[in-house]
Amino acid sequence: MGGDPVRAEGLVRAFAGTPVLAGVDLVVRAGEAVVLLGPNGAGKTTLLRMLALLLRPGGGRLVLFGVDAGAAPPALRRRIGYVGHESLCYPDLTAAENLGFYARLFDVPDGAARVAELIAWAGLEAHARRPVRAYSRGMVQRLALARALLHGPDLLLLDEPFTGLDAEAVAALQQQLGALRAAGHAIVLTTHDLERAAPVATRLAILHRGRIAWARDGAPEPTTVAAAYRAVVSGRA
Repeated sequence: MGGDPVRAEGLVRAFAGTPVLAGVDLVVRAGEAVVLLGPNGAGKTTLLRMLALLLRPGGGRLVLFGVDAGAAPPALRRRIGYVGHESLCYPDLTAAENLGFYARLFDVPDGAARVAELIAWAGLEAHARRPVRAYSRGMVQRLALARALLHGPDLLLLDEPFTGLDAEAVAALQQQLGALRAAGHAIVLTTHDLERAAPVATRLAILHRGRIAWARDGAPEPTTVAAAYRAVVSGRA
């Protein structure tokens, strides 16, 4: 399957008659890291879940890697990694058991070694055999990130990935995202924390009232982004 990792045209979605996405156009190419900003309720999580094939568009067209997302064959889903507001980790299993399960699910080569590598990356070696329900919020977030990275996805989707992370974990995630981007993987992440996301961004976009209202390539100065954000949210843009 070839083509751009993401090509969305006029995506719409409503819940109980209330529009959430009102015509989103978005192209993400290999090696790009697109950071989505926007106020609560702007549609960021809905868009990300749509790209993760967890929600169907109410209208418009979504093509991932040249394949219409409506078909969503298993081979397409295997190319996607996703971290949402829920960790998708089983609380009664340990970190090692959780990652081992997903390694088998994705048929990861040399799964045991890959699990050990990501447990070390997440800084969870000392806690790898404790049940996840005993973890702190930050530990759960690091495990969720490890889970999403486990199978080396070509498209990585992250919803507020810096939540609960300390400075060391933030630096590790930034380094990992930079390496993935350099290797040609595509990344889309939502955040309210521009300072932490900006170092890995190749493009910034502001989502407001279900549409992309502003976008810039590269990593504009924080003051420029802040001014654009205020203008968009106030309706002056």
